[in-house]
Amino acid sequence: MEKVKVVGKSKGNLAFEIDLNGHKIITDARKEVGGDDLGPGPKSLLLAGLIGCTGIDVASILKKMRVKYDDLTIEVETIHTDGQPRVYKDIHMVYRFKGKDLPLDNIKRAVDLSMEKYCGVSAMLSKHTPISYEVVIEEN
Repeated sequence: MEKVKVVGKSKGNLAFEIDLNGHKIITDARKEVGGDDLGPGPKSLLLAGLIGCTGIDVASILKKMRVKYDDLTIEVETIHTDGQPRVYKDIHMVYRFKGKDLPLDNIKRAVDLSMEKYCGVSAMLSKHTPISYEVVIEEN
């Protein structure tokens, strides 16, 4: 088993500097809730982690399939629940591929494999929050 250790150090007020294996980021709260807005909020980082996890999977799978595309953008939309703790009600993802003559079946297969088998972030989040997704192909 791989051990994971992440360290957070207070930077004053509500901000924390997070050290992730030598990569440092600042998390903070928005000004309207008392923070200084020095960085993204922790829940937003969950969504960023989801995009990164599935993006790496999809890119890797498509590389093995020898599918070449010009660009991939992954968008995530969600809303918060009412009450405390405020969590994401549901998550919807859009995978936007740009390229010429892209094989839709292979691309959908890569996305399905990521979301249903390989992406650990998706697996963890989906235990609490439904995640839906779609693939959009834009021809160049």
